[in-house]
Amino acid sequence: MDINEAAGAFSGLAQESRLKVFRLLVQVGSDGMAAGDIAKAVGVPKNTMSSHLAVLARANLIQARKEGRSKIYAVDLGGTWALLSFLMEDCCQGDPSVCRPLIETTLATCCSD
Repeated sequence: MDINEAAGAFSGLAQESRLKVFRLLVQVGSDGMAAGDIAKAVGVPKNTMSSHLAVLARANLIQARKEGRSKIYAVDLGGTWALLSFLMEDCCQGDPSVCRPLIETTLATCCSD
């Protein structure tokens, strides 16, 4: 990821409703949620939510799939990983092992079964 792509991703997250959507989709995992359910959960009108989802998709932070007549949105793990990697790329003066405890603690807290 280059700096322009990272700036676009951060721009996508730099709005309260979009940040709430992203965090919600991180919580629900790869199953994702229907757009209407996301709008209801975040408390945003459906037409406004559609715009927010489009911004997050353009930023490669979420992706959509069709299931019947519904669009299901889930976190784009590749885009999210690229953004996180961009942030950590120059960690600790080029010694990423210094950051390893933070990463391991975060993974153990958020991603353990």
